[in-house]
Amino acid sequence: MSNPKTIAVALTGASGMPYGVRLIETLLSAGHRVWLLYSQVAQIVAQQEMDWKLPSRPAEVEAELSERFGAAEGQLRVFGREEWFAPPASGSNPPDAMVVCPCTMGTLASIAQGLSANLIERAADVVIKEGRKLVLVPRETPFSAIHLENMLKLARLGVCILPANPGFYTRPKSVQDLVDFVVARVLDQLGVEHSLAPRWGESE
Repeated sequence: MSNPKTIAVALTGASGMPYGVRLIETLLSAGHRVWLLYSQVAQIVAQQEMDWKLPSRPAEVEAELSERFGAAEGQLRVFGREEWFAPPASGSNPPDAMVVCPCTMGTLASIAQGLSANLIERAADVVIKEGRKLVLVPRETPFSAIHLENMLKLARLGVCILPANPGFYTRPKSVQDLVDFVVARVLDQLGVEHSLAPRWGESE
Protein backbone atom coordinates (compact mmCIF):
# COMPACT_ATOMS: atom_id res chain seq x y z
CA MET A 1 0.00 0.00 0.00
CA SER A 2 1.45 3.36 -1.07
CA ASN A 3 -0.24 5.46 1.61
CA PRO A 4 -1.15 3.36 4.65
CA LYS A 5 -3.03 5.00 7.48
CA THR A 6 -2.18 4.74 11.15
CA ILE A 7 -5.28 3.78 13.11
CA ALA A 8 -5.38 3.61 16.90
CA VAL A 9 -7.74 0.88 18.13
CA ALA A 10 -8.76 0.70 21.77
CA LEU A 11 -10.44 -2.33 23.33
CA THR A 12 -12.38 -1.59 26.53
CA GLY A 13 -14.57 -3.66 28.82
CA ALA A 14 -17.91 -3.47 27.02
CA SER A 15 -19.39 -6.57 25.46
CA GLY A 16 -18.44 -6.87 21.80
CA MET A 17 -14.81 -7.96 21.77
CA PRO A 18 -15.27 -9.82 18.43
CA TYR A 19 -15.94 -6.46 16.77
CA GLY A 20 -12.64 -5.02 17.93
CA VAL A 21 -10.59 -8.08 17.05
CA ARG A 22 -12.15 -8.31 13.59
CA LEU A 23 -11.45 -4.60 13.06
CA ILE A 24 -7.77 -5.12 13.88
CA GLU A 25 -7.61 -8.08 11.52
CA THR A 26 -9.17 -6.21 8.59
CA LEU A 27 -7.02 -3.11 9.07
CA LEU A 28 -3.84 -5.18 9.13
CA SER A 29 -4.88 -7.27 6.11
CA ALA A 30 -5.60 -4.04 4.23
CA GLY A 31 -2.03 -2.90 4.86
CA HIS A 32 -2.66 -0.20 7.45
CA ARG A 33 -0.72 0.37 10.66
CA VAL A 34 -2.49 -0.32 13.95
CA TRP A 35 -1.69 1.11 17.36
CA LEU A 36 -3.50 -1.09 19.87
CA LEU A 37 -4.51 -0.05 23.38
CA TYR A 38 -6.59 -2.13 25.78
CA SER A 39 -8.03 -1.82 29.27
CA GLN A 40 -7.73 -4.29 32.12
CA VAL A 41 -11.42 -5.14 31.93
CA ALA A 42 -11.01 -5.86 28.20
CA GLN A 43 -8.90 -8.83 29.28
CA ILE A 44 -11.86 -10.23 31.22
CA VAL A 45 -14.25 -9.68 28.33
CA ALA A 46 -11.85 -11.31 25.85
CA GLN A 47 -11.78 -14.45 28.01
CA GLN A 48 -15.56 -14.45 28.51
CA GLU A 49 -16.58 -13.85 24.89
CA MET A 50 -13.78 -15.39 22.85
CA ASP A 51 -11.93 -17.77 25.19
CA TRP A 52 -8.94 -15.53 24.50
CA LYS A 53 -6.47 -15.05 27.33
CA LEU A 54 -5.41 -11.53 26.44
CA PRO A 55 -1.93 -11.14 27.94
CA SER A 56 -1.17 -8.36 30.40
CA ARG A 57 2.14 -7.52 28.72
CA PRO A 58 1.76 -5.42 25.54
CA ALA A 59 4.80 -7.09 23.94
CA GLU A 60 3.11 -10.48 24.23
CA VAL A 61 -0.11 -9.19 22.67
CA GLU A 62 1.88 -7.61 19.85
CA ALA A 63 3.71 -10.85 19.10
CA GLU A 64 0.57 -12.99 19.33
CA LEU A 65 -1.63 -10.84 17.09
CA SER A 66 1.16 -10.14 14.60
CA GLU A 67 1.58 -13.86 14.09
CA ARG A 68 -2.14 -14.56 14.09
CA PHE A 69 -2.95 -11.96 11.45
CA GLY A 70 0.28 -12.08 9.46
CA ALA A 71 1.26 -8.49 10.22
CA ALA A 72 4.46 -7.10 8.76
CA GLU A 73 7.23 -6.07 11.12
CA GLY A 74 6.26 -2.83 12.86
CA GLN A 75 2.75 -2.83 11.36
CA LEU A 76 1.16 -3.54 14.75
CA ARG A 77 2.27 -1.78 17.91
CA VAL A 78 0.69 -2.38 21.30
CA PHE A 79 0.94 0.08 24.19
CA GLY A 80 0.33 -0.22 27.92
CA ARG A 81 -2.36 1.69 29.82
CA GLU A 82 0.17 3.98 31.51
CA GLU A 83 2.67 4.23 28.66
CA TRP A 84 2.72 8.02 28.55
CA PHE A 85 5.65 8.20 26.15
CA ALA A 86 3.70 6.25 23.50
CA PRO A 87 3.05 8.19 20.26
CA PRO A 88 -0.75 8.49 20.69
CA ALA A 89 -0.25 10.35 23.99
CA SER A 90 0.95 13.47 22.17
CA GLY A 91 -0.51 15.80 19.59
CA SER A 92 2.92 15.90 17.95
CA ASN A 93 2.42 12.33 16.68
CA PRO A 94 -1.31 11.52 16.53
CA PRO A 95 -2.80 8.64 14.55
CA ASP A 96 -4.79 9.41 11.43
CA ALA A 97 -7.89 8.16 13.25
CA MET A 98 -8.92 6.29 16.38
CA VAL A 99 -11.62 3.73 17.13
CA VAL A 100 -12.74 2.61 20.57
CA CYS A 101 -14.38 -0.74 19.88
CA PRO A 102 -16.08 -1.88 22.00
CA CYS A 103 -16.52 1.30 24.05
CA THR A 104 -17.81 1.22 27.61
CA MET A 105 -20.07 3.98 28.85
CA GLY A 106 -17.41 4.77 31.45
CA THR A 107 -14.79 5.32 28.76
CA LEU A 108 -17.24 7.36 26.70
CA ALA A 109 -18.06 9.53 29.72
CA SER A 110 -14.38 10.07 30.52
CA ILE A 111 -13.67 11.11 26.93
CA ALA A 112 -16.64 13.48 27.00
CA GLN A 113 -15.23 15.14 30.13
CA GLY A 114 -11.63 15.21 28.90
CA LEU A 115 -10.33 13.30 31.92
CA SER A 116 -7.33 11.59 30.26
CA ALA A 117 -6.72 9.32 33.25
CA ASN A 118 -5.15 6.56 31.12
CA LEU A 119 -3.63 6.21 27.67
CA ILE A 120 -6.93 5.29 25.99
CA GLU A 121 -8.62 8.44 27.29
CA ARG A 122 -5.57 10.60 26.55
CA ALA A 123 -5.27 9.25 23.01
CA ALA A 124 -8.94 10.03 22.36
CA ASP A 125 -8.45 13.53 23.79
CA VAL A 126 -5.50 14.05 21.44
CA VAL A 127 -7.47 12.87 18.42
CA ILE A 128 -10.30 15.30 19.23
CA LYS A 129 -8.03 18.29 19.83
CA GLU A 130 -6.01 17.58 16.69
CA GLY A 131 -9.14 17.39 14.55
CA ARG A 132 -8.70 13.73 13.60
CA LYS A 133 -11.45 11.15 13.20
CA LEU A 134 -12.67 9.48 16.40
CA VAL A 135 -15.18 6.62 16.23
CA LEU A 136 -16.76 5.22 19.39
CA VAL A 137 -18.58 1.89 19.19
CA PRO A 138 -20.74 1.56 22.32
CA ARG A 139 -22.43 -1.76 23.06
CA GLU A 140 -25.06 -0.96 25.66
CA THR A 141 -28.83 -1.10 25.93
CA PRO A 142 -30.92 0.67 26.95
CA PHE A 143 -29.18 4.06 26.97
CA SER A 144 -29.79 6.23 30.02
CA ALA A 145 -30.17 10.00 29.81
CA ILE A 146 -26.58 10.26 31.07
CA HIS A 147 -25.33 8.06 28.22
CA LEU A 148 -27.31 10.03 25.65
CA GLU A 149 -26.14 13.40 26.96
CA ASN A 150 -22.50 12.29 26.82
CA MET A 151 -22.94 10.95 23.29
CA LEU A 152 -24.64 14.16 22.17
CA LYS A 153 -21.81 16.24 23.62
CA LEU A 154 -19.24 14.19 21.71
CA ALA A 155 -21.27 14.15 18.50
CA ARG A 156 -21.38 17.94 18.58
CA LEU A 157 -17.57 17.88 18.75
CA GLY A 158 -17.47 15.81 15.57
CA VAL A 159 -17.02 12.40 17.18
CA CYS A 160 -18.75 9.55 15.34
CA ILE A 161 -21.01 7.55 17.65
CA LEU A 162 -21.49 4.19 15.97
CA PRO A 163 -23.42 1.76 18.19
CA ALA A 164 -22.86 -1.93 17.52
CA ASN A 165 -26.27 -2.38 15.90
CA PRO A 166 -26.04 -4.89 13.04
CA GLY A 167 -28.63 -4.74 10.27
CA PHE A 168 -30.53 -7.72 8.93
CA TYR A 169 -31.31 -6.61 5.37
CA THR A 170 -28.18 -8.45 4.21
CA ARG A 171 -29.75 -11.74 5.37
CA PRO A 172 -26.91 -12.69 7.77
CA LYS A 173 -26.31 -16.42 8.08
CA SER A 174 -23.89 -16.42 11.01
CA VAL A 175 -22.65 -14.43 13.98
CA GLN A 176 -19.59 -13.57 11.88
CA ASP A 177 -21.87 -11.90 9.31
CA LEU A 178 -23.32 -9.72 12.07
CA VAL A 179 -19.85 -8.83 13.32
CA ASP A 180 -18.71 -7.97 9.79
CA PHE A 181 -21.72 -5.68 9.28
CA VAL A 182 -20.68 -3.45 12.18
CA VAL A 183 -16.98 -3.57 11.33
CA ALA A 184 -17.83 -2.61 7.76
CA ARG A 185 -19.58 0.53 9.00
CA VAL A 186 -16.50 1.42 11.07
CA LEU A 187 -14.22 0.94 8.06
CA ASP A 188 -16.50 3.20 6.01
CA GLN A 189 -16.02 5.95 8.60
CA LEU A 190 -12.25 5.50 8.36
CA GLY A 191 -12.25 5.59 4.57
CA VAL A 192 -10.82 2.08 4.39
CA GLU A 193 -11.88 -0.05 1.43
CA HIS A 194 -13.36 -3.44 2.22
CA SER A 195 -15.68 -6.16 1.00
CA LEU A 196 -17.01 -7.39 4.33
CA ALA A 197 -20.67 -6.91 3.53
CA PRO A 198 -22.81 -6.14 0.46
CA ARG A 199 -23.92 -2.55 0.10
CA TRP A 200 -27.52 -1.46 -0.22
CA GLY A 201 -28.69 -1.62 -3.81
CA GLU A 202 -25.71 -3.69 -4.95
CA SER A 203 -25.53 -7.44 -5.55
CA GLU A 204 -23.02 -9.47 -3.57
